[in-house]
Amino acid sequence: MGFTFSDGTDTPDAQEEWISLFNGENLDGWTPKFTGHEVGVNFKNTFRVEDGLLKVSYENYETFDGKFGHLFYKQPYSKYKIRLEYRFVGEQIPGAPDWAYRNSGIKFHCQSPESMALDQQSPVSIEVQLLGGDGENERPTANICSMGTHIEMGGELITQHCTQSSSDTYHGSQWVEVEAEVNGSDIIKHYVNGEEVLAYSEPQYDPSDANTENLITDPDNLLIEDGYIALQAESHPVHFRNIELLPLE
Repeated sequence: MGFTFSDGTDTPDAQEEWISLFNGENLDGWTPKFTGHEVGVNFKNTFRVEDGLLKVSYENYETFDGKFGHLFYKQPYSKYKIRLEYRFVGEQIPGAPDWAYRNSGIKFHCQSPESMALDQQSPVSIEVQLLGGDGENERPTANICSMGTHIEMGGELITQHCTQSSSDTYHGSQWVEVEAEVNGSDIIKHYVNGEEVLAYSEPQYDPSDANTENLITDPDNLLIEDGYIALQAESHPVHFRNIELLPLE
């Protein structure tokens, strides 16, 4: 909690009014979209609220069958900070790709769920990739992955799918706090447990990606200024809590 100095100024945390995006009771304000299903269908009750946590659960599945899921918050944002805590639990569902082991994400600057194709696996977006360790190898979290998009780092256009952060590896089922500072089409920073681990800028559409075709309004300006926020269900059970947003405008 912040306090006031003798000169009348407030401490920074007193000025920061974070908004809770998750009420700990239900999925009010959130909309699911699964590959092969219409918007609003929470396939096999994958996204659920239990014990005050937002959970991705595969207990009703026999096999993954390519059912990539995303849970979208109700409104788009442009300049903000978002933070949450996550942990991976249990085992990956059979039939899932190896790369999705202990893999989830916070996607932002997303297209709307309504604009996604029925069989589309991922919204066009920028992702804070959330990874868990395998117990042995280094596997940083809060990496940047791009879906139908590119970014710039150090003045260079980055077209590869993912770029690693400098974070530690988090094995087991420990809670990890991740935060992203998003400034429209300007600088974006990722933080893990309060430490900056990655920075980049110029999020932009990839005009060669088929899913961006209806999203590009000006071929001479591909920068992405805003979009929806979504959480991923990629075949490994994961829990989320303390999902908060701080508007920066």
